[in-house]
Amino acid sequence: MKRILLPTDFSLNSFNAISYALQLFKDEEIIFYLLNTYTPILYDNDYILYNATQPSLEEIYKTNSVKGLAKMIKKVKQRFPNAKHRFEQISAFNMLNDEMQKQVRDKNIDLIVMGTQGATGADEILFGTHTVHALQKAICPLLAIPSEYEYEPPKNILFPTDYEIDYREDQLSMIREVAKISNSKLHILNIITGRALDEDQERMKKVLAEKLKTVAHQFYSIEKRNVPQGISDFQNDHPVQMLAMINNKHSFFENLLFRPVINKIGFHVKVPFLVIPSGKYNP
Repeated sequence: MKRILLPTDFSLNSFNAISYALQLFKDEEIIFYLLNTYTPILYDNDYILYNATQPSLEEIYKTNSVKGLAKMIKKVKQRFPNAKHRFEQISAFNMLNDEMQKQVRDKNIDLIVMGTQGATGADEILFGTHTVHALQKAICPLLAIPSEYEYEPPKNILFPTDYEIDYREDQLSMIREVAKISNSKLHILNIITGRALDEDQERMKKVLAEKLKTVAHQFYSIEKRNVPQGISDFQNDHPVQMLAMINNKHSFFENLLFRPVINKIGFHVKVPFLVIPSGKYNP
């Protein structure tokens, strides 16, 4: 039975992400852990002083968190009744990303699904702060759902890669699983920005093909000035319902998402974004 962590702040955005997860895995036996973290607004030196005379402040936040989770689970069960799905709630006094990492380890979480507000006008950021930090620190696969994205089965999944990864089994298992349960086709995209593939890259391309032989897939190679533009142009010509990438540190993924150039390019993810961590984990 898979274990999926669903962070929520009780917003419509987080409910939308939860709804996506429930529909994507509607035919799978899943334990969903709804997580809400709370820290009093005055959680600093002023809070410590204030808390000394108001010991019930933390309990107020705790009570609101527990009630909010119970209400969210009730809403979810009414909207998406499913005998295959179980729900547990986690209320924690902690920062969100720290608690997510703790729960991934404690509960052997297979996947995190969370919402993101996406780009914000003049700032031209890719994701909200919480999501960016989660992507950077993820120790298990993370699926980010854009705000207001309406569920659509991911029949076509775009998988950009530079063939500079070992493609371990634990990195590919979630991508394969999502493809299988949705009867998806993987569109494996290499973007040439100046030089052709070397021998090692050609070898890893063959390794990837072998490891993905159980799912429908097709390889593409296009020449573009930069990776974000290549991904954007490909999606315009080949509509997809999910973007999947492996976070190979200091290479393709990090250059794409966490460099200031992104602000100038304006690369925005408009479909659910599945991110696989570079480090080993236990799927």
